[in-house]
Amino acid sequence: MLTGNFPLNRKRRMRADDFSRRLMAENQLTVNDLIYPVFVVEGKDRTETVPSMPGVERKSIDLLLKELEPLVNFGLPAVALFPVTPVEKKSLMAEEAYADDGLAQKTVRAIKSEFPQLGVITDVALDPFTIHGQDGIIDESGYVLNDITTDILVKQALSHAEAGADVVAPSDMMDGRILAIRQALEAQGHVNTRIMSYAAKYASAYYGPFRDAVGSAGNLKGADKKNYQMDPANSDEALHEVALDLQEGADMVMVKPGMPYLDIVRRVKDEFKVPTFAYQVSGEYAMHKAAFAQGWLDEEKCVMESLLAFKRAGADGILTYFAKDVATWLNK
Repeated sequence: MLTGNFPLNRKRRMRADDFSRRLMAENQLTVNDLIYPVFVVEGKDRTETVPSMPGVERKSIDLLLKELEPLVNFGLPAVALFPVTPVEKKSLMAEEAYADDGLAQKTVRAIKSEFPQLGVITDVALDPFTIHGQDGIIDESGYVLNDITTDILVKQALSHAEAGADVVAPSDMMDGRILAIRQALEAQGHVNTRIMSYAAKYASAYYGPFRDAVGSAGNLKGADKKNYQMDPANSDEALHEVALDLQEGADMVMVKPGMPYLDIVRRVKDEFKVPTFAYQVSGEYAMHKAAFAQGWLDEEKCVMESLLAFKRAGADGILTYFAKDVATWLNK
């Protein structure tokens, strides 16, 4: 680190003008950093608002395709799909998760047919498909069983790959599921299907609005996911989780939530130097939108600053519900 004495060294000198500030900027946010999470419902010409996420809507496939067209033109790299499963299709064994005609599978086919250049990331987890809202199969006490859950996750991931998904993203936090999915993908010839592992997913209170959006909050009935998602108190444990998933065949790793866990993003990036992503989750989005609605914060400036913080922490890409707005702002 260089040192110098004032006035020979005036740090404000390089901050005096826009051109010099831009020349020395250490990080930059572009459309290439954005992944847009979207919620899909059955039917046609159908939208549903998500009250806890102002501006976010669940959409049928036809309306989703219309929404994505301008974003593809802006250069959006990828979307992350989250299906909303009707109550009558939920079950204890989550059979709908790997149905060939399931909503996620149909949506993947539709998007890849309309926008073959757009990366499609699918969520590999069972919570939208179970009647209890947990991410796996439970025993009599409600404990999520690891190995039988992994068997079903493998079926789900294969069904997504066969539908044309570019990236499968296991968000369940079962032990060993990355290796099982990678081996199955290889065996079935899906050698270029990437795995984005939710490697450090914390048992966070910031997920509430998302669970409303996918319809799992009511099924949980106040239960938590602490016996498989990570303890917010732990940091070193995240590095162990990431290391295991990389050894098992993950191509990318994710930290979730985002802003309260940027220290984890930095540690992961520094330690492993692999493609590292972070999720600006529903609770973060909802808090921002509430402040914007009150006029307490400037929306565009705060959103852009918050996402730049992800880049500064080391994130290569960001899942954010603001992606559509940010892509529009960047293309103004």
